[in-house]
Amino acid sequence: MTESSLTISPRKLRSDLYSYSHQNDANTPLVISVLASLIERTMARNERIAKNCKWTLAKNFRSRVFDCHETPDMTIQSYLERISKYTKAGPSVYVVAYVYIDRFCQANPGFRIDAGNVHRLLITIIMVASKYVEDTNYRNSYFARVGGLATKELNKLEVEFLFLMDFKLHVNVSVFESYCSHLEREVSIGGGYHIERTLRCAEEIKSGQVEETRYNSIARMLL
Repeated sequence: MTESSLTISPRKLRSDLYSYSHQNDANTPLVISVLASLIERTMARNERIAKNCKWTLAKNFRSRVFDCHETPDMTIQSYLERISKYTKAGPSVYVVAYVYIDRFCQANPGFRIDAGNVHRLLITIIMVASKYVEDTNYRNSYFARVGGLATKELNKLEVEFLFLMDFKLHVNVSVFESYCSHLEREVSIGGGYHIERTLRCAEEIKSGQVEETRYNSIARMLL
């Protein structure tokens, strides 16, 4: 685990996932450090496998869209912190992004996260996760500037990602909880806290807003 994530305590992570607010907290969401550590270890494992194996898995031609010609000079932690700083995405977005990363790798067994594709994959997945979780979002053009890409390029990555995922983006409460539990174990949290409340709360708020909008529309028609 990275040095920055060693200072994370179970209590802090739980509080962060429950009540983090960019308006009240200038610090980066703690889940980012845990996610960065997981991705970095995955990349290191993939690199060892590539060195030790005489053969390599054939990569899906479409998944090569995430490969870049020049590797960005930015760590995973720094890149995620940049995304967080400028998009204000909440902790739940990164948990859903973690779900999408796992699904993407399972759906594309020939794909391996490495230094050449991780940045483009992350900005794409976090943008899609943000659209799924948050009520309001920045335009693709803004995410592109944050991620260091052209808008046209990010648009293409988003479309390719959706097709490679077979549009399986729904994350129910039990799935969300299981991935939260895995992140919790990364900082030695035992017992399992009910972090799915963050997603459930968001769903309830969205439902309430839809009902309110529907009520206002009917009210205007009756006036």
